[in-house]
Amino acid sequence: MAVFSKDLGVDLGTMYTRIAAGDNVVLEEPTVVAIAVDEQKIVSVGEEAQTMYGRVPESIEVARPMQNGVIADYEITEKLLEYLIRKVSGASRFIRPKVMITVPFGVTSVESRAVHEAILQAGTREAYLVQQPLAAALGMDLPIGTPSGNMVLCLGAGTTQAAVLAMYGVVAAESLRAGGIHLDEAIVSHVRKKYGLIIGPATAEQVKLNLGTAIRQEEEKSIEIQAQDQVSGLPKPLNLTNDDVLEALTEPLMSFVETARKVLEKTPPELVSDIIDRGVAICGGGAALPGIDRLMTKELGVPAYLVDNPMTCIAEGAAIALDPNVYPKIKRNLPLV
Repeated sequence: MAVFSKDLGVDLGTMYTRIAAGDNVVLEEPTVVAIAVDEQKIVSVGEEAQTMYGRVPESIEVARPMQNGVIADYEITEKLLEYLIRKVSGASRFIRPKVMITVPFGVTSVESRAVHEAILQAGTREAYLVQQPLAAALGMDLPIGTPSGNMVLCLGAGTTQAAVLAMYGVVAAESLRAGGIHLDEAIVSHVRKKYGLIIGPATAEQVKLNLGTAIRQEEEKSIEIQAQDQVSGLPKPLNLTNDDVLEALTEPLMSFVETARKVLEKTPPELVSDIIDRGVAICGGGAALPGIDRLMTKELGVPAYLVDNPMTCIAEGAAIALDPNVYPKIKRNLPLV
């Protein structure tokens, strides 16, 4: 349903794209497109395309045009954004919203320009870029307009970003081009190496959602999945426990910890003391992994906590960034295109 908003915040993610108007997220769709290969024509977008993943003939390709937080296929991304913007703003060519769209910290000028051009071609009248940690902090309502330190940890599907913010800008930050998708890949790899069985990414994600944990749990849980024998190719059931999954996830999780640790190491001591008092705010899809806050607290030596709106704060913050009372304050810190 069209919201006829003049200002929209867009969080263009590797797995999901969210659009916010004002204080509300008005659209959330998987960043997935299904394409008819011969005609190079889009068959479906978002949720419908997601259901086709791994279940369609070779004549249809189901693609994720975003990889590790940046555009991997420009044309498909442009079509996806055009579809989503029209879904929110209506089909009328006279309603062209102003958009603030997010990019990961540390992207190149070429990658930033690709996002900017894609959102302009999608049917907007004006477009600006905002770094995801800054948008997240705005969406969490952190006091980043003060000369005190605030730290956010964005655990996305394709990127992991840690940043310390003050005076509406990024003081120190690190970005790792790995995230929730790489946790799924770690489960796939673990099952193949330990059991000689093959599972797909969708099954790995379900295992992560059911048994995934960042720390060892007292209660043992298990799930039975259907796998494929690596040698014979025949189906074979497999029983996985939460200890199995923790073993698979430990290495990538420690790389996320190391990203946050690097930021703390290069943060001025005065701001570190603020962060010790306030804690590290965790957002993104990875915030749903049980025990992630406890793992970060233990490994960093700084309190870490989950925010109230971990999935939506980046999109909401992007919309807030367009507010006439906020935009002039952050303008000098936005990426140039």
